[in-house]
Amino acid sequence: MRKVLLATGLGAMAAMAAGSAVANDEVHRMTQNPAEWVMQAGDYANTRYSKLKQINASNVGKLQVAWTFSTGVLRGHEGGPLIVGNTMYVHTPFPNKVYALDLSNENKIIWMYEPKQDPNVIPVMCCDTVNRGLAYADGKIFLHQADDKLVALNSKNGNVEWTAVNGDPSKGQTGTSAPLVVKDKVLVGTSGGEFGVQCSMTAYNIKDGKQAWKAYSEGPDDQLLFDDKTTSLGKPVGKDSSLKTWEGDQWKIGGGCTWGWIAYDPSLDLVYYGSGNPSTWNPKQRPGDNKWSMTIFARNPETGVAKWVYQMTPHDEWDYDGVNEMILTDQSIDGKPRKLLTHFDRNGLGYTLDRTNGELLVAQKYDPKVNWTSGVDMNKSSPTYGRPKVVDEYSTDKQGEDHNNKGICPAALGSKDEQPAAYSPDTGLFYVPTNHVCMDYEPFKVSYTAGQPYVGATLSMYPPPGDTNMGNFIAWDNKTGKIVWSDKEQFSVWSGALATAGGVVFYGTLEGYLKAVDAKTGKELYKFKTPSGIIGNVTTYEHNGKQYIAILSGVGGWAGIGLAAGLTDPTAGLGAVGGYAALSNYTALGGTLTVFALPQ
Repeated sequence: MRKVLLATGLGAMAAMAAGSAVANDEVHRMTQNPAEWVMQAGDYANTRYSKLKQINASNVGKLQVAWTFSTGVLRGHEGGPLIVGNTMYVHTPFPNKVYALDLSNENKIIWMYEPKQDPNVIPVMCCDTVNRGLAYADGKIFLHQADDKLVALNSKNGNVEWTAVNGDPSKGQTGTSAPLVVKDKVLVGTSGGEFGVQCSMTAYNIKDGKQAWKAYSEGPDDQLLFDDKTTSLGKPVGKDSSLKTWEGDQWKIGGGCTWGWIAYDPSLDLVYYGSGNPSTWNPKQRPGDNKWSMTIFARNPETGVAKWVYQMTPHDEWDYDGVNEMILTDQSIDGKPRKLLTHFDRNGLGYTLDRTNGELLVAQKYDPKVNWTSGVDMNKSSPTYGRPKVVDEYSTDKQGEDHNNKGICPAALGSKDEQPAAYSPDTGLFYVPTNHVCMDYEPFKVSYTAGQPYVGATLSMYPPPGDTNMGNFIAWDNKTGKIVWSDKEQFSVWSGALATAGGVVFYGTLEGYLKAVDAKTGKELYKFKTPSGIIGNVTTYEHNGKQYIAILSGVGGWAGIGLAAGLTDPTAGLGAVGGYAALSNYTALGGTLTVFALPQ
């Protein structure tokens, strides 16, 4: 249907529908042009793949810096720029500046937007003042501000067209996520799991910012937007599926935040995203499975109603948020064509599901040092089908409060955090930036006060026993659940990957290197050290017939919180400061966009 409509021309469609309703078709059409990069993942399927191949495996070693741009902001720069026509849109962490740069006029600043936000939002942000990027549609740039407001800016002049209040920072709700436009709506999540927020995904009308629907991660069915057809692993979830897994009214401060990436399948008309950790981090204080935290959701974008859900880590005991990206591919497994969803979870397991119905096909460790589980029960007739088998030695619940559980792998920041993977249809492989880190975890009793931290655990982090590297960049086969190749990195790889038709995969390192590797073998082909550590996502575009590679550098995020916030206590930053103390020997704060190209 969509191809037929596009073939008839957008003008004919506009005559039949309001302008804002065409936005999804506009964005979908623009994603087909590899010269532009109009959404954070490059496409609705979250593949982060580009058809551009002017830069390829044979010449990438000749890359040079073409131009740079200082954002004027320090702390962690996550996400990446958008390229819409001849304009590049660059964002920053708090205070969430947005720049529009004219690529046809020496990258001149067309306009700059800087929201006025209460700086008291900064201490309410869990793990640095990051922002994961902008969205574009219908002549608007959408920004999810730190104060949990969603703002629509005129893409031509930066004027505010509307503002929607998504949450209340005084209660711990903040904004760090990248919005996604689907049809005539823009979807946005929320952060605040460490403050006892009842988290949600919300859709707003792109025309006027009015709320279309809000779906919570836990609570009664009318708040979850579940109906009698909602399933999990092929079975109806039943009435009050969430309430039955929380003690009393704990779900009201239950977490399950939605600050990660969102995907959309136009053919199935479903959006996919994950929810985060339950609150508190002390599992003794919240008995039960704590549904639907740590869950993959498939929802109708028009109504928000959930078609299916799958909880990866019931009764989370380690802060293994499930918010990482869902990558949508059409591949064959055992000779059968499937519409697949691949997800690399914080818990260290790589999942492959049938995205039409949530059937679990693969669940395997993508870091061999993962030890909290011996694997997932894949027996469909078993009462524990789909559940991970927890190793008692690493259960923070069984060992109890005030017990320091040692040697748990992965650490709370997971075998991968929000840093997104890429997929290449040329190789059929996924390219995954990973953390290779373990932890000690000591839960303790904590009381809830609105707007105050609600964590209840002390952590320390370090490389796995016998290893010195804290990261790997891997190629993964989602059909077999196996690592194809792996490149060691001294620190966690906290940058998003980019795969290209040139047979090259790009990523950044916490020390500040942009690296290019061969998509088939992982062989390093190029590296360049940028002004600061990289936790941004690699972007590519073409202008005047020339391909460019762009990356934001600016160390920070959870792994770099010690540098970003000037913390020195090893247990600060939820345990990350001590684990990444050596990072200060290699890089310092910054905020720079670096753009690369081949020489003339």
